[in-house]
Amino acid sequence: MSFKKTRISVFGGRDITDGIFNDAYELGKLLAKEGYLVYCGGGNGVMEAVSKGVSEGGGTIVGVLKGETLDEMNDYITIPMSTNMGITRNALLAYNCDVAVAISGKYGTLSEIAFAMQLEKPVVGLHSWDLENLDNVDSPTEVIQFIKENI
Repeated sequence: MSFKKTRISVFGGRDITDGIFNDAYELGKLLAKEGYLVYCGGGNGVMEAVSKGVSEGGGTIVGVLKGETLDEMNDYITIPMSTNMGITRNALLAYNCDVAVAISGKYGTLSEIAFAMQLEKPVVGLHSWDLENLDNVDSPTEVIQFIKENI
């Protein structure tokens, strides 16, 4: 496995549309192509889509899991990290990134955005919350452009 030193955390919801799944999957492939080390929550929805894209793109995806077992982990995680921290593991995703990406999501994603912003990390949204200081873009390629401009 080889990757750049740049770490990208992807936050996102479990209940998503096919369109959001496809965008998250495409983003995962692009992140792998760029050689970024990618973190996510390791579960379903956005997390599974981005993990699948990273995995199929030959990249490395770290799943920061809520529980103490691997039961919740999707099939595409390269490196699982059990935390037994529940939703407080959201802070770990914010700490372990140079740039954060928020895709869709509900309050868990909102908390991850808040942690990242509190840590003064750049955050980009794709189909995400309408918040002050959250740059929302329209496509996976625009997410990559944002990352490159903010690392």
